[in-house]
Parts: sequence; structure tokens; C-alpha cells
Amino acid sequence: MFSRSWCSRWLTPWLGRILPIALASLIRTQAEDYPLGPDSQFNPSVPHGTVTRHVFTASPRSLFPGTRRDYWVYVPKQYSPEKPACLMVFQDGGGYVSTNGSFRAPIVFDNLIARGEMPVTLGVFINPGVVPSTRGTNALPRYNRSYEYDGLGDRYARFLAEELLPEVRKTVTFTDDPNGRAIAGASSGAIAAFTAAWERPDLFRRVFSTIGTYVGLRGGNAYPILIRKTEPKPLRVFLQDGSNDQNIYGGNWWIANLDMHSALEFSGYELEKAWGTGGHDSKQAGSVFPEALRWLWKDYPAPVKAGQGSRQPLTREVLAAGETWTSVNTTHVNQLWADEHGTVFAQTSREFLRLEDSRSVVLNRAEARGLKPRFATPTATSATRHDGHAYRLDAATSKLAHRPPSGRLQHHPLTGLDSPSALCLSPDQTLLYVADRRRQLITSFQMASDGVPTLEQPYGHLHLPDDAVGSGVGGLCVDTAGRLYAATPMGIQVFDQAGRVNSIIAPPQRLTTVQGLTFGGATGNQLYLLADGHVWRRTVQTRGVFPSAAPVLPAPPRL
Repeated sequence: MFSRSWCSRWLTPWLGRILPIALASLIRTQAEDYPLGPDSQFNPSVPHGTVTRHVFTASPRSLFPGTRRDYWVYVPKQYSPEKPACLMVFQDGGGYVSTNGSFRAPIVFDNLIARGEMPVTLGVFINPGVVPSTRGTNALPRYNRSYEYDGLGDRYARFLAEELLPEVRKTVTFTDDPNGRAIAGASSGAIAAFTAAWERPDLFRRVFSTIGTYVGLRGGNAYPILIRKTEPKPLRVFLQDGSNDQNIYGGNWWIANLDMHSALEFSGYELEKAWGTGGHDSKQAGSVFPEALRWLWKDYPAPVKAGQGSRQPLTREVLAAGETWTSVNTTHVNQLWADEHGTVFAQTSREFLRLEDSRSVVLNRAEARGLKPRFATPTATSATRHDGHAYRLDAATSKLAHRPPSGRLQHHPLTGLDSPSALCLSPDQTLLYVADRRRQLITSFQMASDGVPTLEQPYGHLHLPDDAVGSGVGGLCVDTAGRLYAATPMGIQVFDQAGRVNSIIAPPQRLTTVQGLTFGGATGNQLYLLADGHVWRRTVQTRGVFPSAAPVLPAPPRL
């Protein structure tokens, strides 16, 4: 046994050090109970909006066929049908529309709208879908929440835009301007809200995300990397989480939200945060909700900006400030390419075109005959080197055809390629890159002295959209710095020489099939994209290299 004197001598000083820390922790915990402020309390002196409950049943042809869900619509007293209101959409809507929960959105809306601290805004509160059981209470329904909320891609955003919001619009009017639209959610509802805005900034520009599930349940852990690489979008994002949020098989929510904040800050997004010590609950989120709404709507109707102070290589080295995609006036185009001078040509089913800025010029017969390359019609699947070696992909046989300047046509098998879709040469013309629509990797060949492709490696690693059957690559080109540009439906993915995607240039619109990509213009700083039969052009600050022009030696890569 220990003597009382020993305890006094050793335990008392230890308690003297630890008790103040414990008491401070207790006081801090009590202080961080996150009480609701006056903005969340009913105020009889302000105008009060109305809330109506509805049920939406999806058709068999819906994006979520057979689902049923409750939703509520809040209409502020100041609303007028003659003036479309702003819109805010909430996931897991039943938790937000309640006036005795953590958020109490109708009460907060009443108070903030009355003081002019947010615009006149309709609230749409939507629950996740459920597919009812066909056996009544003897079987469970199918719960769609994780499927609808946790996955990446535009399916849920499309459901809102194409199915549910048109139902709401039958009784109220709201703006089509995405700058006047916000979207919110907690946990899986938070990633659903962010995904809807990320995929469709033409629908939503303001995001309220609390205890967001940016972890590995259905791929949400990819967001911090995609945000760092993808061209910044005009989004304003409020993030909330607590350091005691859950840490389970899918990941650590607290670390994931810190990573999201770091990525958004790196890429120059309009960003605010509220960090605390709470767990996976809405206590802090409800407490900061009024302040978050003030910040989300501050300066409205001034538009949300994109990429202010971005540190991305894309914005610093590739994209030109203020330049966006512009449509080139063409009929349905099948092929797109550039000659050694940077003149860009296109072919339709009836004629050849020369593309000049935002217009196209039809070539006469003599001009069209002069375009004939070594392999009939030029495509994204053919290229000719400066020394006359010509290459073409044969998708039907998965072979690469090679025609030397003198000699017979040769065919080389392509290992593991199911649907080769695009090729191009490196700037120094010593490497040949080959892409496959169904693969995630771009293959690199080294060119032997006789022009024969050799030393095949699956080299470049592409990002894939959610639920994709493949990359969908439909065009490749390179610039003088040695970057490889791969046109995919999710955007133009820009590789460094080591085969790593550093950046993703946003596409001009939602794309289905990509058919070509080339640099053009007198100085090679025009990027032309062919997709779904249409051509777009964008000015960039880098300069492209044309296969049939003289080789260009880029600087060595940073490894």
C-alpha cells in the first residue's frame, strides 16, 4: 500500500496541474452546446410565410423510377407571383422544415427576409426517395437515400431540374438564374447538395454543407483531388463540421471536411467555414444556420465569382484570364484537324470547312483536294510526323497502321486496347500516345529510328466520371511544354510528361461523345474541341504543337 504522505507528495501536484485543464475542458464543452440564437426563434412582429406538404411519386421512366417522397414548399409572405423569387433546396427536407428542430428554416427565413438580410426566397424541402414494398408490411421498402445522395455524377441534379422542381413550379414562380439559387444538406445530404452544384452550376451557385459525407461511401473521397484539378466553378460554399464527427469504415468525416476546405481554398472558391468540437449531429449547424444564410446571400444580386486567387497550375499556366468557350458556326461536323501552320479544318458529310474564329468557310473543290493526307480523311485517329511517317488507328482490328515515307504499309497490334479512339505525337515526335474510349489509361509508345512504335506502356492515368464504362477519350493533342491534352466527356484532362493529370478544363456544356481536339491559330494558342457534332474554340495562354510541323523539344519534366 502507498502511504498517505506519498499520495500527498505525488498526487496533489499532479491534480493541481490536471484539474484546471479538466475544468477548462468542461467549461469549453458547456460553452459549445451551440444554443439557438434569436434568429431561430419565432418573432410575432415579422411577416410569416406558409408551408405546404406534398408527395411526389416518380414514374417508371424517372431517373429514380418508382420512388415516393415527401416534400414541403415554404413561401414567404413577401412573395409575389409577378416577380420570380430566389430558391433554396434542402435535402432531408423534413429535418429543416420543422419549427422545433435544430434548423427551423421557416422561422429563420421569416426573420432574415423581414430584415433584408437575405432576398425573398422560396424554400423547397425534399426527402430522399423510397420504393414502397409490394408486400406491404411483410417486407422492407428500398431506401434510396445513399444512392441518390452519396454518389457522384449529375443524376440527382437532373432529377431536381427535370422532375421535382417543375412540379413545384406549377404553383409558384422562382428564378432561372443560378446566382439566385442555393442548395443545402447535412451528412449525405451535404454531399448531394455540393454534387448538384458542382455538376450543374447552371442550376445552383450557393451551397450550405454541414457534417458533409466527403468520404469513401460512393466515391465522395475523390472530391478534394477533383476540386484541385478542375477549372474553378462559380460556387460559394459554406462548410461546417466538428472534430468529434464520425470515423468509420468509409473514412474520417472531420479530416474529409478539412480536406474539402483546403482544396476549395487552393482553387480560389468563395468559401466560409464553421469548425467546432461536435459530433455527427446538427447542433452547431443549426446554431450557425442564420449566419451562414447571411454569408451565402451577401451582396446579392452581385454574381458569385470563380477562381479568385486560385493556385492551380491550370489557371496559372494554361487558361487565359477572361477567356471561355465560344461556339464555332458550323453544320454537323464529323472530323477536326489542323495543318502544320495551325489552320483548322473540319469535315461534314457534304463538305470541307476552314474554321476562322467563330465562323466557318466552305472550301472549293480544288482546296478540298489539297487537304488529302497520307491516310485519306484526317481524323482524331491519325497523325503524320514532320519526316513523313504516318500513323492511323484501326478500331475494328485494334491495330496501329504505320506508313513510312517510302515502303510498305505496316500493322502493329495494340495490346489490351478494345476501342482505340485517338492518337497524337509528343512535341519532339519521339513518342506516340494512344487512347481507348473504354480504358482509364493512355498508352505511350517510343518511336524507333525507323518510325516503328515500340516499348508500349499504359502510361497516362485518366479520371473517370461516376458510373462510366470508360474514359470516353475522343481527341488528343500536345503543347510546347510537353503537356498532353485528352478530351473526355467530363472535361479536357491535362497531363504532365510523367503521365499525371494536373488539370481538367471544364467542357463548354454537358457532352455525350467527344470526337476531336486540336490546337490551332497562327500562334497555336487556340484550342478547338469537337463533340456531339459541334465545334467550340477557346483561347489559352499556352501554345500547341502540330504533328506535321517541325519537332519541338520541351523542358524536362518535374518528377
